[in-house]
Amino acid sequence: MDAVLDLLRETVTSPWVYVVLFVATAIDGFFPAIPAEAAVITAAVLSADSGHPNLVGVIVAAALGALAGDHISYAIGRGGGSRRLARLPERSRRRAGSEWARRAVDRRGGLILTTARYVPGGRTAVTLTMGAIRYPRRSFLFFDAIATTTWGLYCGLLGYFGGLAFERDPIKGVVAGVGLAIAITILIEAVRVLRRRAHRRAASR
Repeated sequence: MDAVLDLLRETVTSPWVYVVLFVATAIDGFFPAIPAEAAVITAAVLSADSGHPNLVGVIVAAALGALAGDHISYAIGRGGGSRRLARLPERSRRRAGSEWARRAVDRRGGLILTTARYVPGGRTAVTLTMGAIRYPRRSFLFFDAIATTTWGLYCGLLGYFGGLAFERDPIKGVVAGVGLAIAITILIEAVRVLRRRAHRRAASR
């Protein structure tokens, strides 16, 4: 355990840690197999333990990387998504889902974008869809900047206070921070599913 902690400390004292965080959160924006939250929370926990890396630097790198990744996902959707949506059969389930997403984004795109940022995988689907339906770039940038900034603060502060709570055992702080992030994500997803079911029941009456 001590060897793992020492290795983590050596890694995060390097200025390259901010580049790593930027790249990890950027890739997570369009390829959600990268555990971006875990990387940011781990860096923030170690910041509370030793002061390295700098917490503000961690939050800024995470937010900027997430912003870049979301824009790459948006560009991917904008580049080919609209053509794929147009080819879908008119009465297919995928076409219906895409049309629903289009209407939802038109009505409350900013809210959906900021909320989806906290759902791994869900944020990629939303940014791709927004690109595919040609959601205005300026509006996307505005709302995505809010989403990624609050997300960076959320992950950074969650890890930092987790590190303070487990000052003598930073590994437990990492586990607690990541576990709490997962629990919050599950709660958000559960609320979303329950609201969707409630809307379906209301519509069927």
